[in-house]
Amino acid sequence: MEIRIGIANTGRELGFESGESAEAVRTTISEALTSGAAFVTLTDIKGSSYIVPTAGIAFVEVGTDQSRRVGFVA
Repeated sequence: MEIRIGIANTGRELGFESGESAEAVRTTISEALTSGAAFVTLTDIKGSSYIVPTAGIAFVEVGTDQSRRVGFVA
């Protein structure tokens, strides 16, 4: 699933594909924000880790678990 994180005071976003479920990502980010954690760590499908400071998170967009369709759709 695709995850996009907007970083405050920048024009760029952090975007990557995650192997975790949408609910697991929502839970991880929500717990980090409500507990006052300094950062949240997420991992993409290639094994790379992203450490994002919670103070800099402007928005988080979590895609669906559905795979993308390939080809022409009628």
